[in-house]
Amino acid sequence: METCTQKNIQQQTQKIKIFCVIPAYNEAANIVSVINSVKPLVDKVIVIDDCSCDNTCLLAKKQNIIVLKHLVNRGQGAALKTGTKYAIKENADIIVHFDADNQFLASEIKNVVKPIINGQADIVFGSRFLNQQNNISIPRIKKYILIPLAKLVNRLFLNVNLTDPQSGFRAMTKQTAKIINVQQDRMAHCSEILYQAIKHHLRIKEVPITVIYHNFGQCFSDGLKILTDLFLAKFID
Repeated sequence: METCTQKNIQQQTQKIKIFCVIPAYNEAANIVSVINSVKPLVDKVIVIDDCSCDNTCLLAKKQNIIVLKHLVNRGQGAALKTGTKYAIKENADIIVHFDADNQFLASEIKNVVKPIINGQADIVFGSRFLNQQNNISIPRIKKYILIPLAKLVNRLFLNVNLTDPQSGFRAMTKQTAKIINVQQDRMAHCSEILYQAIKHHLRIKEVPITVIYHNFGQCFSDGLKILTDLFLAKFID
């Protein structure tokens, strides 16, 4: 039986427009299943094809959603910026960022947006470290090298001390999206968004999410590039 609180949340959710922004690069193998898993849970799905070399764009267009395309590969941060700007223009109330690689669970979108709907947060970050099951499956190079290094840089140079410095699963209000100005076109945008949220004194909350690793993702050199981008951005800012 549903409680009154659950019914109130559902009623509020019906009045709130939730858009999901999905950056995609060469994700033909995953993009259809990701779109179909997300579509029933939000009001609009926006896929940004970042100049893929495969059929990602064509497959996404067949799903009756919004598809935006970069003519050159600009990076995930730039793709998120493009999609977020479109969502703001279309008057979304809540904007969700979601990866196209099928590592996140669409069913957890409701958990990520809930603190915003309840008026408890301006921006919510999904954290794989608040879900103990994830700790078993996280690739060792991520768990013991890349993520600890990212957390250290975040803490020392950006004054950010959250549990997951590189999560691509987040939600924010339209007002928050207008405030946060992403400058990092590639993977360093995750830490940049965290930093700007703290810099602008936004109400921040972390919630546990599930991550299913299908591959190792970033290699060590990718991790060093992220750290270098963050380091340089701190002193250029």
